[in-house]
Amino acid sequence: MTDIPKGALHGIKVLDLSRVLAGPSCTQILADLGADVIKVERPHIGDETRHWAPPTFSDDTSAYYATINRNKKSLTVDITTPAGQTIIKQLIADSDILVENFKVGGLKKYGLDYENLKQDNPRLIYASLTGFGQTGPDAKRPGYDYIIQGLSGLMSITGPSDGEPHKVGVAVVDLFAGLQLTIGIQAALLARQHTGLGQQVDVALLDSALSMLANVGMNHLASDKIPPRLGNQHPNIVPYQVFAAEGEAHFILACGNDSQFAKLCEVLAVDWHTDERFATNPNRVANREFLCAELTKIFAKHPRAYWLAALDQVGVPCGAIHNVAEALAMPQAQAREMVIDFAVQGSPVRALGNPIKLSASPVSYRTPPPHLSEHTDSTLADLGYDSEMIAKLKADGII
Repeated sequence: MTDIPKGALHGIKVLDLSRVLAGPSCTQILADLGADVIKVERPHIGDETRHWAPPTFSDDTSAYYATINRNKKSLTVDITTPAGQTIIKQLIADSDILVENFKVGGLKKYGLDYENLKQDNPRLIYASLTGFGQTGPDAKRPGYDYIIQGLSGLMSITGPSDGEPHKVGVAVVDLFAGLQLTIGIQAALLARQHTGLGQQVDVALLDSALSMLANVGMNHLASDKIPPRLGNQHPNIVPYQVFAAEGEAHFILACGNDSQFAKLCEVLAVDWHTDERFATNPNRVANREFLCAELTKIFAKHPRAYWLAALDQVGVPCGAIHNVAEALAMPQAQAREMVIDFAVQGSPVRALGNPIKLSASPVSYRTPPPHLSEHTDSTLADLGYDSEMIAKLKADGII
């Protein structure tokens, strides 16, 4: 048999007390990288995303839950009870990382806050993901992706310039915060190599969203002007936006420099690159309205395929706007294993792949999303609970 390389985080144990999207997206990345992740869920109910359906796969696994819960074990425990808290503390004693997204202070009443747990396990990395962070006047407020997109200014710069503010099509703040939490955890693991001690990782949805403002936020800091909503246009580069070809098929044109603009003019058989109004990007930004109106007229004369072929031939960045089915069917997406199938493991679940490609310790797709409480008995048995003890815990509603 061919040996399967161990994941980069092989041997790292993670206790996942998070739910919904942001926290579980982080722990799935850790699991894909080889960590052993135990997902703690409420008895009989589980993570609420188990019920966010339709759609579901044929085994009734909701597509939403399957998005961020593969490679994990499901343990159901009522952490509000002393017996449940004992189980969690037993697991934490042997864990490297705890991930939670409770409200600030929400776990302290159960003795599961960082200050308590680090006394028994000083190597523990305690990763907290909240709406507003562990400090500040809004720390105790609950956080939701949609609301944070609004509060952060992200929606103010998204959507058509003459329409209402729009959210991004997926919960991008949740997912970005999950990435930030993953980075923080990995940094804490490296720091622990030097100090022997864990620490708390504090990531907030609002902080993550504010950092996502990137160059648009920096434009404000440099000018004190409020950035406008530009629809599909770029605030700093022209032409860098969506255009409609003949038949209303849309494509993206992304001229990032003056050389590319000159090549665009070559394709269009115009000499705008020698016109002072358009010769440099700052001048094109100043004359955005007129230039883009002229480009709109020209692009409407030929089909999208014509323009994409012509622009690609001279090295002008461009691309079609795919629907989701077209995107996932791209040969490039297939070659990069960005759609995975758990059918060989007896599961109907298909899932989006992990974009991290490591040459020596690649990610792996070991198990499909677990059924609720699938690993409760085996996890407790590993802790030394016998069948009678497990039966009593079930009878008492603890697990």
